[in-house]
Amino acid sequence: MADLGTEKNNALKKPLFSAKARSVIAQIFKQIICIGMVVMVILPILLTVFASFKTKGDMVNTSPLLLPEHITLENYKKVLTDKYLLIGFANTGILLIVSIFFNVILGTLTAYIIERFNFRFKKFVVALFFIGMLVPTFVTEISRFKIINGIGLYKTLGAPILIYVASDLMQLYIYRQFLANISVSLDESALLDGCGYFQLFVRIIFPLLAPATATVTIIKAITIINDMYIPYLYMPGNKTQTLTTFLMNYASAQQGSWQTLAAGIVVIMLPTILLYIFFQKYILAGVTAGAVKE
Repeated sequence: MADLGTEKNNALKKPLFSAKARSVIAQIFKQIICIGMVVMVILPILLTVFASFKTKGDMVNTSPLLLPEHITLENYKKVLTDKYLLIGFANTGILLIVSIFFNVILGTLTAYIIERFNFRFKKFVVALFFIGMLVPTFVTEISRFKIINGIGLYKTLGAPILIYVASDLMQLYIYRQFLANISVSLDESALLDGCGYFQLFVRIIFPLLAPATATVTIIKAITIINDMYIPYLYMPGNKTQTLTTFLMNYASAQQGSWQTLAAGIVVIMLPTILLYIFFQKYILAGVTAGAVKE
């Protein structure tokens, strides 16, 4: 009777699945979650792409998940021939070039000074930078609008450029991570050889920051291309439209013409998607650089 009781207790303690079976179940569960997340991201994009090749009748008669039997490019032709689309591309290009240039120059110089030099109130200055990153921009929007309007930049490309350069401090964080991995002995060797601080920065430090610069450029470009709030608020008017404000105005003009609007969405989002696909390794490298110290 004692042996029967012991065997019964051992049977109750035995797990329902073996360790190998539990590992397989866990892997299947992880795969299901990953596939579900991919579907959630890709499905809206596919629906938009499919709709952009349909006519107005196909939008009603065919399933949103299927392409029409006869693919049409008239929607894209209508979008690409809109004169304000070219204006949007031109203005967005100007914002990208000027904003990224000043972000890179100011970001590298500021990060280099903070990482390599000791000065009074250094910790206080660094704390102010990080506080600026933590404060939501909407909290200071009224004050910022008054400043932009007061210096005469309202309704000009200078307003978003100044905001993109001054308010986004992510590049400072990325550059400091890279600089922390560059040995100080490199600076000391260059100074002993007669190199000044300016030459040291231009000829040695800045070229070594090329991966960080690529990361900052890509992240900043995607942010500017996708931003609608700042251009809409500070640059009203047809001549100062960007890609996002063009799409917003285009959506209002194309009420009921969902297939044409879908083509416009594809045209606007294609540069951002291609930019991220081709340069995603630089983004990941820049964000994770310096995260692990050996």
